[in-house]
Amino acid sequence: MNVIDRFLKYVSFDTESCESSPTCPSTDKQKLLGAALVEEMQAMGIADAFMDDNGYVYGTVPGDPSLPTIGLIAHMDTSPACSGANVKAKIVEYTGEDVCLNEEQGIYLSAKDYPYLNKCLGKHLIVTDGTTLLGADNKAGVAEILACAEYLINEKPRHATLKIGFTPDEEIGRGADEFDVEGFAADYAYTVDGGELGGIEYENFNAAAATVTISGRSIHPGSAKNKMINAIQVAMEFHAMLPVHERPESTEGYEGFTMLMHIDGGVEKATLRYIVRDHDDEKFEQKKDRLYQIAVYLDSIYGEGTVEVECNDNYYNMRRQIEPVMYVVERARNAMERLGITPESVPVRGGTDGARLSFMGLPCPNLCTGGQNYHGRFEYAVVEEMESCARILVEILTDPNLTK
Repeated sequence: MNVIDRFLKYVSFDTESCESSPTCPSTDKQKLLGAALVEEMQAMGIADAFMDDNGYVYGTVPGDPSLPTIGLIAHMDTSPACSGANVKAKIVEYTGEDVCLNEEQGIYLSAKDYPYLNKCLGKHLIVTDGTTLLGADNKAGVAEILACAEYLINEKPRHATLKIGFTPDEEIGRGADEFDVEGFAADYAYTVDGGELGGIEYENFNAAAATVTISGRSIHPGSAKNKMINAIQVAMEFHAMLPVHERPESTEGYEGFTMLMHIDGGVEKATLRYIVRDHDDEKFEQKKDRLYQIAVYLDSIYGEGTVEVECNDNYYNMRRQIEPVMYVVERARNAMERLGITPESVPVRGGTDGARLSFMGLPCPNLCTGGQNYHGRFEYAVVEEMESCARILVEILTDPNLTK
């Protein structure tokens, strides 16, 4: 089965994760794909393939013991930001015209909205019917890893030992929670969870989640003067004090942001939930500190305890862990160049399992998959880029210059 056939099979599984669930995996349906992957891996000759109680899938393709042991990792879940159920995937050739995803509902994929399409002329896109996400994030990575494994098994080139890991719950920030780094026993690894062909990522956001709770005081509006504290109004004041130029829609590259994710409440109580992101450690701390400073200021107006802020770090920039072992990145770059692919290192404006795994002792930069527009109805994958991404993985594992 080639990489595209695999991918089309995997996206038929609904593997949406759920942030409010306390279990691991957060949804049982992720295990359905995990079980199917174990069966497929065993059928191709990966004898030790298994899924543990937490829904993590592991397997080994033994190689030359004189070479390093290299891990390839992808996640099985899809984002809860958009439905991943009943995905209707189809392959279309991109001719430069708007791609009709759903004629009945008038849904089109347009280069005007998504300029990367201009690089896809004459290539083939895997798209949906515009009512669900596709699941290239990260089932494209799963398919490419297993296509690589199958090639190593069938063609038997001299190669490094390959350790395979498929994780649940990456989209809700828990993908590395129960990952067995010691049992995985790789010298280093790559998450295959990027986008555009040629991408190599070893810098990501520092990330935190913040909850702002505002306690108000409800009084009949007819007699509210100097008595009422409207929690909704205070919440609006709080948010208005954050810089408008530090929102996701105003930032790019290394620029960080604070994003309001959810707001609810009434006069008595209101809650705002934020995510805080920045590549730079100092700026990251400043963004978090600003939330507390605003709370102190508003308390000085409305009374102590009116505004409470709880901020928790989620993950950190992996660059500090990768820089001492930059040969891991260079080996990926060299593999791409041997295939005539131009490598490009760009900062991840998000996080990957690899960021946390790098801090758990497993250096783990991120590689491209050929997918675009993740987490939404206009997600697509480029057939030719997915096939090239699988070849990159093979090239890394069979590098003639590979040494321990």
